[in-house]
Order: sequence, then structure tokens, then C-alpha cells
Amino acid sequence: MNAAPSGDRDGIDATLAAALKPYLESCSLLIAVSGGPDSTALMHASARFGSVQPIQVATVDHRLRAEGHTEALSVGLVAKSLGLSHHILTWDGDKPSRGIQAAARHARYNLLAECAGRIGADTILTGHTADDQAETVLMRLLAGSGPAGLAGMRRERALVPGLRLARPFLHISKADLVAYCAAHGLAPAHDPSNVDERFARARLRRLMPGLATEGLSSERLCRLAVRMARDEKALRDTASAAFSALRIAADVVALDARQLAALPDAILVRVVDLALREAGGGGAARLERLERLVFEDLQSALAAGTPMRRTLRGVLIDMKAEGILSFRTAPARRSPS
Repeated sequence: MNAAPSGDRDGIDATLAAALKPYLESCSLLIAVSGGPDSTALMHASARFGSVQPIQVATVDHRLRAEGHTEALSVGLVAKSLGLSHHILTWDGDKPSRGIQAAARHARYNLLAECAGRIGADTILTGHTADDQAETVLMRLLAGSGPAGLAGMRRERALVPGLRLARPFLHISKADLVAYCAAHGLAPAHDPSNVDERFARARLRRLMPGLATEGLSSERLCRLAVRMARDEKALRDTASAAFSALRIAADVVALDARQLAALPDAILVRVVDLALREAGGGGAARLERLERLVFEDLQSALAAGTPMRRTLRGVLIDMKAEGILSFRTAPARRSPS
């Protein structure tokens, strides 16, 4: 983490100003503010340092806690005091009984994207911190993720065409943002789900101090994310070049299987992933299933020169005896009569 020591007000101000500068100088911003210390500091600092275009703020009321609407109204009052327009976005409808946090995250980004589209914003800012990044990397490590997952959250990514999501504070500690709020007399809300051990992230958060004493600190987890992002980009760029070189025709997703067999494993699995995506493969990209397809089924067929047919993520993968590996939308399954 590259941040000012907690309690150093001038240092924290300078760190936040530097992180926000690229966005305040050139973007039409919608700031996502839950009312917690991270997003409250993001909103306050953005208004304080000033933007070339009007800043707008949105709070998502997930309708999961009775206090949620009151907290959203409180954010609106603070936003108004800073001269910022505020929108309350509600997640209506039935809520799932399982995977509620993932569902809420998906709904939140959809609502934010819709709001950004209505107001003409081109960038959504969130208050994710280095602590959040460290927790994300640890969760993905425990889930068995590869380099792409261990790269953690990206500082910027496209949310929908013409709209990006940016996390300017991803290198700054939560402690610094809490200190910023205290220094400026801000009274952020505290979401009880952050310490609710029904959720994996909250359980890992409780374990972080103990892991840090053994050397697995937030700083090291964040450094791991940077290294994995760097390595994954190099591997993905190489795979993209190989995919283009081995593609037989532009109008179909088909590859020269004989040349495919010569690729290193790390490139081969990424080429197949790119082909699945190009063919419209949807659903969750489970690394274990992709590796099973590539390293057990495909490599065996390539080595033996035998045909193979498999389905993954709604895509039919078909290797013919003549050495062409094709990817196309799988036919719909027949319902039992």
C-alpha cells in the first residue's frame, strides 16, 4: 500500500488528491457512496478538491436492512451540504436465499450503470481500499483461483460500453480514510454486515490481523495482486496473438489443432478460453472446468489425433480428425418427453 501514515492529515490529503486528480480533471463522475468511511471520504475529498464537471452521487438501498433507507437519506444530506446532486437507487423485488452478497453486488452495479446512463456520466468511482483488495485476493486464493483471479480487483474496468468503473483508492488503507473522516468531522455509517460472520469476507476480515503476524499482511497480498496482474497481462497478450495466428477463418471460431498442440500449457488454456468467449460462451468461467477440458480431454485428443466433442459454457467444442478445432453455440437440450 502506498499511502500516508495514519493521522498525518496533510499527507492523507495529498495522497487522496493525487489519487483523484486524473478523474476530477477529465471525467463526468458518478460517485457510489454507501455512507461508510471509505465512500464518505471519497465523496468529501472529490467535492473538496473540485472537478471540471459537476459531480453526482448515488446510494444504493438494497432493501436488506431497515436502516438502509435512513442511511441513504443521510448520505443525501451530506452530498447536498457539499453542493452535489444525490440519487437513491433501490433494489426492488425478491431477494435470493443464497449468495445474497454476490446478488447484491450484481444489482448494485446494474443500478449504478443505469443511473450513470441517465445523467450522462462516463465514470463511476467507488471507495474500494487496499484492505478490500487484500481480502479479495485472499478469498480467491482460498477458492483456488489462477493468476487472473489473484490479480484481484482492477483499478479500472469497463462496466458497459462508454462507462468505466474506477477505484482510485485501491492503493490506500482503510485506516487512512477513517482518519480523513475524523479529521474533517465526518460521521460515516457502519454496515453490520461487515462483521457478520455468516459472510466469508467478514470471517476473513477477522482473521487478517493474525495472518499479518505470520507475514501474510495486506501489503503483501496487494503486492501479489500487482504481480499476478502483470503476469496475467503478458500471458493473455501472448494467448491473444496465438489465437489470431491459429484461427482458420474470420467468420467462424475454428483453430488449427495441430499447431495448437505445440503451445505451452499456460497459453493453450487461455487460447481455448478466448475461443469460448468469441463463440458466445456464457456463465461463470470456472477455471477447474476449463482446465479439465484442456488438460484431460483436449490434450489427449491432440496427442492421439482423435476426434473429440465436448460442451462447456453453452459452447460445443468439436475436433475433427482432419485437425480442426471448432467452437459454436451448443444445440438446445431436448426436454424429456
